[in-house]
Amino acid sequence: MKEVEVKHSNLRDRLEEIVSERSETGEWRVIGQEQDGALLLCWMSAETSYSEIGVFDSDNNSYTVLYKFDTVRNVIQASVNLNRTLLVFSVYEKDDEIESNEKEKENNNLYSLFLARVNGDVAVELHSKKQNQIMAQFLYWRKKSPDKFLVLAHQEAIQIYQVEGSDDESEQTADGVRVSGAVETIVGAFAWGQWDPTHQALYLIHYRKPLHRVEGETQPDETELAPTLSALQFHEDMPHETVLNIPLNLPGMEGEKGEAAAAAECRTYENDAVPLRVHDCSLDVTVVSDSKCILCICHHYLYQPVKPPTSEVMDESNTVHFAYSVTLLHHGHVIHCNIPGIPFSQATTLRPTFTMYNDQHLLVYCADVFIHMLDVGQKHEPCCHILLGSHFEEAAAEVSSRLVTLWHPHLDSDQLLLNLTSLDVIKLKVTHRQLVDAYKLVDAPIENRLAILHYFLIHAAEPDIVAQLLEPMAEQSMDLDITSVMQEVLVGGAFATVMRSLPSDAHALINLLPFTTVNAATPIEVKLGCKHVMSLTQEDLWNPSVMLLMPRQRLMPYRPDMWTALWDALSAKKEPRFRSATVAEKLMVSLVCYQPEALSRCSTPLSPGGALIGGSAGSLTDMAMITGGWGGGGGGRSKGVASADPLPFYEVESSAASKQEHVISVNLREVSMHLLKRGGVAGMDSGMQVHAVATRYAAAQLEASHHLCQLVTRSAAIDTKHVERGFPLVNALEEGKRVILFSVMERYNLAIESLAFPLPQGFPSFMAYLGYRTLPFAVFLQYVQASVLQLQVDVMKAIIADLSDTGEGLRRKLRLLQLLPRSRAKRLLNQWTHPASLMLRAREHTLNILAGVEGAHPPRPAPPRQHTRLRNRGLAAFPSADRLSPLDTFLDLLTAKASLAELDFTLLVEATMASTEEFLE
Repeated sequence: MKEVEVKHSNLRDRLEEIVSERSETGEWRVIGQEQDGALLLCWMSAETSYSEIGVFDSDNNSYTVLYKFDTVRNVIQASVNLNRTLLVFSVYEKDDEIESNEKEKENNNLYSLFLARVNGDVAVELHSKKQNQIMAQFLYWRKKSPDKFLVLAHQEAIQIYQVEGSDDESEQTADGVRVSGAVETIVGAFAWGQWDPTHQALYLIHYRKPLHRVEGETQPDETELAPTLSALQFHEDMPHETVLNIPLNLPGMEGEKGEAAAAAECRTYENDAVPLRVHDCSLDVTVVSDSKCILCICHHYLYQPVKPPTSEVMDESNTVHFAYSVTLLHHGHVIHCNIPGIPFSQATTLRPTFTMYNDQHLLVYCADVFIHMLDVGQKHEPCCHILLGSHFEEAAAEVSSRLVTLWHPHLDSDQLLLNLTSLDVIKLKVTHRQLVDAYKLVDAPIENRLAILHYFLIHAAEPDIVAQLLEPMAEQSMDLDITSVMQEVLVGGAFATVMRSLPSDAHALINLLPFTTVNAATPIEVKLGCKHVMSLTQEDLWNPSVMLLMPRQRLMPYRPDMWTALWDALSAKKEPRFRSATVAEKLMVSLVCYQPEALSRCSTPLSPGGALIGGSAGSLTDMAMITGGWGGGGGGRSKGVASADPLPFYEVESSAASKQEHVISVNLREVSMHLLKRGGVAGMDSGMQVHAVATRYAAAQLEASHHLCQLVTRSAAIDTKHVERGFPLVNALEEGKRVILFSVMERYNLAIESLAFPLPQGFPSFMAYLGYRTLPFAVFLQYVQASVLQLQVDVMKAIIADLSDTGEGLRRKLRLLQLLPRSRAKRLLNQWTHPASLMLRAREHTLNILAGVEGAHPPRPAPPRQHTRLRNRGLAAFPSADRLSPLDTFLDLLTAKASLAELDFTLLVEATMASTEEFLE
């Protein structure tokens, strides 16, 4: 699985090049990383049996020795102060005294903590040897003040130590440095702790009395302690403060009973120095944050849904669930991921790495097993998550490395991982090819495909790749998910266009526009190989803002930092986004009464001559040039799609006002009303800002619809550059290609109609004629009756010209005319020179006279008649010597209802003559 590329071949090789003067061999180990990105390393010589602690600066490609030991010491973690004059380090070694004690032979490894001056000779032992893990970290302050460092002793306490210079040899000193002991005990026993050097914050999990629950619920036991995750923020010029308290509900961390908590803990430690974490094997939690107030609490664990008998020992035959949860505190959501049925021996070797990726994603990476891209950025709600799997059984068996995140203050886009086993430094990069391959998998779930489309539309801005992903649409037109894919392209493409072209003063309103069709509440499943399935579910946190310290409660009220930004994000009222389904429902009603012939143009600000943003005039094409399309802001249409083939029809409408104008006007009105109602909460009260956003979004809808139609045409392999477009193109296509084109265009039409997006001008007529030439006539009538196909005037003219005027062809013409609106049918009948047209128009004229409708047609000059044909037929419709003509009787009845000037005698006589012909045979 080629999901990463190597940044540096090997850290060990770089170090050995720097210290090439050494002749002996040894082992390098990473034991810490400071705020400036420098790595602390321990080098243990294999020949002369000594150790040293040094610091590696990747910017200068330099290595500096900080402290040397006379013997080999197993240093697991270290920290150096800002001026690089003091060093504190933790040693993990066996104790011979404990080894002789039979009762404690099972764990005779002890931790001890030392403080030394850089390049000094004496190291002072700060903490007595204990079995609990002990680590330390210097606090970094820019002002001149006594150096302070944190000492984290697992299940005992977290304390602050202060170091001052001293010349009194009676004091406990290290080369003139006096250790004044623990200045302050921050917290007592804790189960887990992590240091965040970027924000100088400490995260810890400890047990505390639970808060009182809602009235009516069972009150908690007074002796029960509930696990809580807290965050301590350290300041340079004032005391630290607790800014976060989250009650946890993690598997295996149910409430403990007082002193029994420590006895129940596991005593196996991983000694994680990068990032600095203090915990045992019972709890694997990692906090990932960045300066944009993104805070993710990641918990990896193994569990069994049904506990085995107590006598059963976990072995190769036992299977567990490999799972992890990610709490997106800045969004108030929790994401749960689960892979069932993993052998226990294999599951214990899998350790996922959690790291930020490209500012908008949290990446969960398990080498050669799976990659999970969580869309956690602040731009929109988290729902478009991407799961990339591998051949789980083959890859997982080879995983033995430990990957940790390396961060650097000057690297914002590139994420580096360090393999602690091989010291390989890896630049983490999910390639576009990998995402494309995951999209094209036969068994890829629709949610995963939509998330990949969302990534390329909004985050990566790659319209060419989107076009590549949509190429197989014609081949998969019978797939029900194709409509969902088209809807995602429409919604995501419109949102991306507005997002990249919106003025900065109206950018807050972007949070009220739809950005995807993915439903976050829908579970997602992805196959990993043949046996395992990875599932993802998501739920909301209840009132997450109460977990944070309010800005006015801070030591310095409203001090701008990550926590105030996080408070603002959580306390802001989440307004619902605009729903296209609302417009679609209203259009279902309004389009029933829709009469294009009765409307006029210039009904929307997007019409030619209508008002654009700022009051200028322009057209839909002008607005498309303003929005810039999918590829980025301004400068014409987007790259890739801009050079696409023209549409298979001419973008013109024969009616006075097209359906496109009507749909755009309804969308513009509904979006404007939604922004006006909800924009006040977002702090956008200006009507001009609402108008700018609504107009741009309406234009972006049309642009997205236009681009998707181009992609649909391309997927059907229709050449529109070198052939005549429109109805001649349909006539020239082979029957097989017509069927394919109609099938994919039908999906496109369904996607457009369900989202209430505007169709390109000319599409309804083209689609109707394509359906006429493709479908059996009975099926074609059903499409027309269901309003899927629209019989515009130009389509009817083409169909009437194609059908014969006798027999079945005439019956089909009459059946189609009955399905048309009265005004459109009358317009066609006036242009159709056929006896059936005369009869229908005469009946319409007679109906108007008898119903008292004003505006009857005046008499017309009578055309030449063919009396020979009538005399030969000998019909009784005309006067004779012995009986009265029925026509005369009928005319007498009409003259009694209307004046002679209102009667069209010529039309009535011609219709009567036509009725004597057997033209329906």
